[in-house]
Amino acid sequence: MFRLSNLISSVVEDRPERVLDGAIAIWNFTNRCNLSCLHCYSKSTLDEVDTLTTEQIKKTILEMKANGIKFIIFSGGEPLTRKDLFEIADYCKENGIITYLSSNGLYFTTKNVQRIVDTFTYVGISIDGDEPTHDYFRGLKGAFVETLKAVKLANATGAKVGIRFTVTQDTIGSLEYIFDLAERENIPKVYISHLVYSGRGLDNLKMDLSKEQRRKAVNFILDKAFEYYRTGRDIEIVTGNMEQDGILFLNRFAAEYPEHKESMEKRLVAWGGNSAGRKLVNINSEGDVRPDPFFPLTVGNIIEQSFGDIWQHGELLDQLRIHPRKQISGICADCEQIDICNGGSRSRAYAITGDLWSEDPSCYLTEDERRKN
Repeated sequence: MFRLSNLISSVVEDRPERVLDGAIAIWNFTNRCNLSCLHCYSKSTLDEVDTLTTEQIKKTILEMKANGIKFIIFSGGEPLTRKDLFEIADYCKENGIITYLSSNGLYFTTKNVQRIVDTFTYVGISIDGDEPTHDYFRGLKGAFVETLKAVKLANATGAKVGIRFTVTQDTIGSLEYIFDLAERENIPKVYISHLVYSGRGLDNLKMDLSKEQRRKAVNFILDKAFEYYRTGRDIEIVTGNMEQDGILFLNRFAAEYPEHKESMEKRLVAWGGNSAGRKLVNINSEGDVRPDPFFPLTVGNIIEQSFGDIWQHGELLDQLRIHPRKQISGICADCEQIDICNGGSRSRAYAITGDLWSEDPSCYLTEDERRKN
């Protein structure tokens, strides 16, 4: 994740940044879902049966704690379809692990919303555009109305709530709408995810942006981040799955605050770009462990091995933990900014070329931008 707003404010105001002391796990606790989203990497349906038991999950949580996992993002499928979800989240909290929830919001009600926001430190709800766009993308007429109700319910509690939005050919026309919605409803966070080619996202590869569209979208997002900081608007902007945003951001930041450019560059190098297998791990609903949710290869299974044995050993993880990943070929091989982006997504590279160590095909940087200035 690339925390635009936090980076701007902390560097300009010379404050310590929010440092991740440990790793984040994105855990797909279930593959069951009440929607059929076009970009879904887990191809979820309502017919799925949960594989992992509560006891297995709790055992793994203790192993994750012992191996430096500090945050768990509860994902799916739709995580709220699991009846033991609150029990699992409470167990995480008892063991000092911070929990986030990623949901489509359709199971939020006036009766359970307080329980949800009291349980999870942050609640992210997916909205993919205006009403027609969202309903088409999510595969359900009326989904937008119910999801927006969930956002408003959660936001009214005063809890940390955010909109999650994936930018694609189908949704890019709603990018401005998403920010207008956040401003109108005073939603404290907007998370913009770029498409990664996995699951239905791989089946629908044609819905990804062109490099020209991506640059335009990223520049719009950057405009909003700097605007919000200048005007004191309390809306946090985060982007995901496109670490090259960091280089475009650095250039914009240097133009706005040239006296702080060196400090910002140090922050970005320390952030380190793509963190799959380094500070990020995924467990799917079958117990398979991957370096990120989209990764084409598994490194183990928690039913068959302890999490520690999986996370602490393995040639693939050793390769992914090299920083910067100078073993990547193509335009990355001589890129002077790779210490910031770390080569971007290995999942996208593999999906297009079959080679984990080829360049990220979605990199939109020009040759000049790939040079240190």
